[in-house]
Amino acid sequence: MNSTLTRAISGAVYILLLVSATMYSSNSFLLFFGLLLLLAVIEFCKLVSLKSTIPLIFSVVLFILFNLSYTNKTNDILVLLATLLVTLKAVVFLFDKKNRPIDSLSKYVYLIGYIALPFILITKLPFVENNYNPKIIICVFILIWVNDTFAFLVGKTFGKHKLFEKVSPKKTIEGFIGGFIFSIITGFILAKYLMLQSYFHWVSIAILASVFGTLGDLVESKFKRIANVKDSGNIMPGHGGVLDRLDSIIFVAPIVYLFYQILFYVS
Repeated sequence: MNSTLTRAISGAVYILLLVSATMYSSNSFLLFFGLLLLLAVIEFCKLVSLKSTIPLIFSVVLFILFNLSYTNKTNDILVLLATLLVTLKAVVFLFDKKNRPIDSLSKYVYLIGYIALPFILITKLPFVENNYNPKIIICVFILIWVNDTFAFLVGKTFGKHKLFEKVSPKKTIEGFIGGFIFSIITGFILAKYLMLQSYFHWVSIAILASVFGTLGDLVESKFKRIANVKDSGNIMPGHGGVLDRLDSIIFVAPIVYLFYQILFYVS
């Protein structure tokens, strides 16, 4: 089968499963992302050379604790703060000029704060308005997909200046700008036709999705470069692994969740 067709079919199946599970019910949404978390943990453990048994058990326990049982707002904020600290560590790791091997402690820190906790915050996003609203997480994904698509198209057509060549040689500054602009346009469209919230609200989220989605993509590329692999896995033909598809949302979800907490505090 043609590689482009394989990639298109694989991507369509992934989007169909994600949207269907998210829109059907909160339980199917949690189940779907719980399964994605398991796959992401396995892939990350392979990337950093960790045995996956204990990390899998620990991640499942965390996911159940914070999603299938009662947790108060304070606990959710603590999860957010811990995730943001590891996000900052990951950004420092990204800009470290030396491709140093990851030490044992950092492997577990990233496992918790770069994989497990962000997945918990992803599943918190549809509930930020108390009732389950699947449109919120679907629209965040749409913004990320638009950013990725137009960054690729604009970069391929007009790209001349490398964005971060040592980590991701194909990304260009022109591509980033293209993805950024089209994300903002999409934010306007979502605010007008789907979300019924202010333009400021969804344009702000569009900006966050573009900037932090790109950072998330680059951080995962740094992990893969150190591991000397092209993809985090091969579960999605033409796309790689689960982490290759979710590297952006892992970085975006905590920032968007923080954005909502700031909005609620101000209001």
